[in-house]
This record gives sequence, C-alpha cells and structure tokens, in this order.
Amino acid sequence: MLKWAHKIHMPKSAKPAKKTGAYSAESITVLEGLEPVRKRPGMYIGTTGPDGLHHLVTEIFDNSRDEAMGGFADDIEITLLPNNQIRVVDNGRGIPIDIHKQTKVSALETIMTTLHAGGKFDGESYKVSGGLHGVGGSVVNALSIYCRAEVHRDSGIYIQEYSQGKKKSAVKKIGTSKLHGTIITFQPDPIIFPDINFNFERIVNHLRQQAYLVKGLRISVIDARAAEVWPSRKNAEFPEGIFYTRELGLNAPSMSFYFDGGLMSLVRFENEHSKPIHKNIFYVAKNANGNDYETVEVALQYVDDISSRLLPFANNIYTAEGGTHVTGFKTALTRSLNTYARKNNLVNEKEDNFTGDDALEGLTAVISIKLREIQFEGQTKAKLGSVEAQSMVTTIFGEAFSAYLEENPDDARSIIQKVILALKARKAAKAAKDSVLRKGALEGMTLPGKLADCQSRSAEESELFIVEGDSAGGTAKQGRDRRIQAILPLRGKILNIERAHLDRMLASEQIKNLVVAFGTAIGDTFDITKLRYHKIIIATDADVDGAHIRTLLLTLLYRFFRPLIDSGFVYIAQPPLYKIKKGKEIVYAYSDTERDKKAVEGADVQRYKGLGEMNAEELWETTMDPKARILKQVNVEDAREADRIFDILMGSDVPSRKSFIQSNAKKAVLDV
Repeated sequence: MLKWAHKIHMPKSAKPAKKTGAYSAESITVLEGLEPVRKRPGMYIGTTGPDGLHHLVTEIFDNSRDEAMGGFADDIEITLLPNNQIRVVDNGRGIPIDIHKQTKVSALETIMTTLHAGGKFDGESYKVSGGLHGVGGSVVNALSIYCRAEVHRDSGIYIQEYSQGKKKSAVKKIGTSKLHGTIITFQPDPIIFPDINFNFERIVNHLRQQAYLVKGLRISVIDARAAEVWPSRKNAEFPEGIFYTRELGLNAPSMSFYFDGGLMSLVRFENEHSKPIHKNIFYVAKNANGNDYETVEVALQYVDDISSRLLPFANNIYTAEGGTHVTGFKTALTRSLNTYARKNNLVNEKEDNFTGDDALEGLTAVISIKLREIQFEGQTKAKLGSVEAQSMVTTIFGEAFSAYLEENPDDARSIIQKVILALKARKAAKAAKDSVLRKGALEGMTLPGKLADCQSRSAEESELFIVEGDSAGGTAKQGRDRRIQAILPLRGKILNIERAHLDRMLASEQIKNLVVAFGTAIGDTFDITKLRYHKIIIATDADVDGAHIRTLLLTLLYRFFRPLIDSGFVYIAQPPLYKIKKGKEIVYAYSDTERDKKAVEGADVQRYKGLGEMNAEELWETTMDPKARILKQVNVEDAREADRIFDILMGSDVPSRKSFIQSNAKKAVLDV
C-alpha cells in the first residue's frame, strides 16, 4: 500500500573526515563472529527501515519453506507475539543438534552464530532452496536483542538462547517430544531498527503468495500481540508441550492458506478484479535437462487493462527486480506472438513487429524457476543472476506458449488483438508525447502559464507545491519562499489515468502541465536525472474533494512516475485543521484530538476547509515553512498490493470497489 510517514528535517551535510597518518596493518579492523552484520546491517538485509525489519521474518520463514520444498514439512506457522517478537514454527526435520566436526559445537549453535553455515552448501540436504547464502538464521540472530531456537527431534526438545548474536548458554535438552520440527522466536534489536513494529497485513500478503508456490503446504499467520496469555512469563515463552501457537486457542486475528492450484490459482487471485480477454489460463511446468531440480513453471492470462503484472520467483523467492528468468520470459513471449501473428496473417505485412512493451500490456504472469545452484545479485535476493535461467525459460516457455497459441486459436486471436491495440496506442502515445516535449521546457520553451516557478535552478533544494484551485494557488504564491518554492495550481480534478493510454493522458492540459513542470518527460523517455524539483508536495484541501484529487495525483505518480516515489521525492502537505485563538495567542491543531487538548474554555476555534481560507502568512507558518511544517513522505511498502488496491479503487470493477469500501468503512475518518 502507499504509505506516508512524518518527514524529519533534512540533516546538514556531514563534515569531511579529518586526514589521518600512516596506513598500515594496524589500521585494519577485523570483525569476528556476527559483528560484521551488526556493524553493516544494510549489506545483509538491505535497510534498517520497514523493508529490512520484515526481511527478518522472510529469512526465518525461508528456512522452514525450504524444508517443505524438500518434502520434509507441510505445516508452517508464524505468530506475532507481544514485545514485538516473531515466532516461526515448522514440522520439518528439526535443525541438527549433534556436534559439528569443524566448529566443535552443536550444529544448531553453528547455524545460528556463524555466517555462511547451513545445510544448503553440500548439495545433498536440499535439492532446491532459497536460502543459499547460509546467513538467514545467523543474520536474524545478530540483529535481535533476544532469540531462541527450540528443536524437536530424536525424541527430545533442545533449546538455545541468544542476544545480539551471542549465545547465552550451550544447547541443552529440556524434555522429551514425539514431534519433529524447529521453532525460532526472535525480537529485533531497537538499537538497529528505529521502528520494530511489524505489519500483520504485510506479512500475510507475503505468506499468501508463498502458499500458492508450494503445493500441499499449509501456512498460518496469527496476530497474538494483544493476547494476554503469558502474564508471568518473560519473553512470552509458551507453556511446556505447546508446539503450534494455535494449540493455545487464542482469540486472535489469524489467516491460514493452502492452495492446490499453484500458479494458476495465483493468477486468478491477481485478476479477480479484472476482466479476462481469453478464457484459458496458460500453464506450463517442465523439468530442464531431464532432472527434477531444474524446473520452469509459468502461468499467464491477459486482462482488459493497460498495466502489466509480472511476478517472478527463483526457488520460491520473489525477485522484485526481475533478473535473467524475466529476460528469458519476455524474449520468448514477444517472439512467439510475432511469429504467430505473421504466420496466421493477423497483422499487416507492413506493420511493425510487436515490442516487449506491446506484448506485456494487460498481462498477468507468474514465472517460477528452480535451480540447484542459484545466484542472486545481493543478499536480499531481489534480482536473479543465474545465466542458465534465461535460456531455460526461453526454451521451455517459448515452446509451450507457441503450442498453446496453435491449440487455442480463439484465445490466440483475442491475445493478438489486445497486443495490436497496445501497438497502436504506443504509436499514438509517441506522437502525443513528442508534441508535448516539443512545446515544453525541454526545448527551451516557456513553462506552463499557471506555474509560478522558483528562482533556484538546483533540484536538490527546489520544491513544487501542487495545490487545488486558483484561490489556494494565489495564497501560496504570496506566502512562499520564491527562491526555492514553485506553485502549480490545478483546475479541479485531473483525469483518472488508471485505464487511460498515454495519448489520452497527454490530451489533458492538467497532466501535460505536470509533465512539463517535472522536466523528466514520460514513458520510455522518462529520465529522473532531469527532475526539476526534489520535493513534489501535494497540498489539497482537507475535505472529500481534496482527498479525491490527492488520490488521482497519487495514481498518476504511481503508474507513470513510480521512480519519483521510490526515490523519496513525493510528499503530502499537512495543513492544520483548526486555528485556535484566545486573545492575542494563536495556536494550530492538526487533528480533533489535538484541538480538544489545545482549545481552552472560551477560545475561538476556526475549522479550515481549504488552503484558500488561510491568508498568506498563515499558510507559510503552518504548511510551507521548512522549519515548522509537517510533511508526510509517500512510499510504497508493498508495490503489488498497492497495485491491486489501485485497481479496485480506480478501475472499472464497481462491485469490487463497493465491497472494498463496505469492508473498510470502519477504518475511514469522516469529515462531517
């Protein structure tokens, strides 16, 4: 979902380090054990923000999921506990607890306290796994203020506890058990993570996806943070004999997933709010090179939409940045469609070939590849780097998709017609875009007439306020800092671009003005380095119309200017809701709660409905002054879920939108 968080003022530039003397062996610092992880956590989990925090859950879950992929487990449970703890349980084989020959300590201790130690290096314990690097358990342990491993195997229960990556004691047996499996409980270290609050919905969305990918695996998620079942137990330890949290019978929010349909079920889920343009979902699953540990699996369906959804996985790890398997898929898809269209005379001989973008429009596809030896670019595994994956996908998917087109002529014709429309729209969009750019600032022409530009030409310090209406625009122009703040007023509501091609978008004067003001161009010529302002601030009124305009702008930015959000350049202004005056003293309130606290008896309380109701001085000191204002920075916590919500709220599926609104009505803050 799109989220926004309070933005702290930009820090002053750091002073350059003082020059030091001789550079010798004594200058080299050697970090031992898990110290490198605590020293440079970003190298292992990408960031110490919300993404990195939730990546800890993924790392531990991946170890359990690999047990399931190997056929050793079929039930995994994740519980959010009080004190920001996470408990992950699987019914796999249980981490070995016997003494390791090299380290001379228990294998459990070795795995939890040593980097690059695990059962995924020998090539025998797991034919296919996601946690190849062998750092998952140890990295989570290193970044946790508290961690506990509990292993059920060989008729016993064995535990070891840790803090900040260091063991508290040796592995010890605490009882007997007829079960088998592993329980990992951890609590992120607040020294490492500024915010250690886990998002239940975010975890649920990720685990639902994983349930589609592993047939026969049950995955449960329980939010037990509000449950008072461990009042006298430190660290929310469970009563003896409790394996799965659900055995406690808690009255807590929970979700459970189990899918037999695999990737086809995932495609149906992604397309549930869209209209398919062909009946049959394409599906192929095939081993490569005659073995069962190198496989390619693809499911796809085209829908009546202009955006595409590619969900690529490598050894069941979602590779958000794509990689070689996606490259192979796109190559085979475009080639197959061009070949079929030419062969069956569905396109004019003089017509251009379909491009990759044409072939992707309206496509929902899941690409899953499994390799015994897999290489990712970076520890967070966001991009697949295995070279052989490209040829595997190109060959297996290409042959199967070509056969599907031949065997399903009605589906094939519908798909080709969809791609032809995309091709025509691309040409029309190029003509419209070229026209805009010829008339725009990139050609040295004047900026939009409504834009009151700033004096600075430094994008780093320049700000663009997008305001609602001429009244607010006039006030903002009077109250701004002309040196660094530009003002662009909008005339009413912009076009809903959720289902609009680029040519129709650029016919809108409002959107055309935004494109020219940004300076980045749009579409395939988009260039973020030419952005004219590093703060794009949406400042709309605090009413229903203002919220609608803000949503339309966010939809535009998310669909066509996504790098601006990813780079942290988009903000929401937070003007006050109330002006409270008593005598000569004036204070402002940004919420009803704050109003109730500040509004002393007899005080005059004024409710602001719009920015135009403020005078220039009020608008400056409450909303525009960098030293006093509150800005909320827009970011995308879960891009795929945000994409789905935009489809529901801004698309043409009215029943789904009605259902969404009814389901979430209680969460709404009404302005009445």
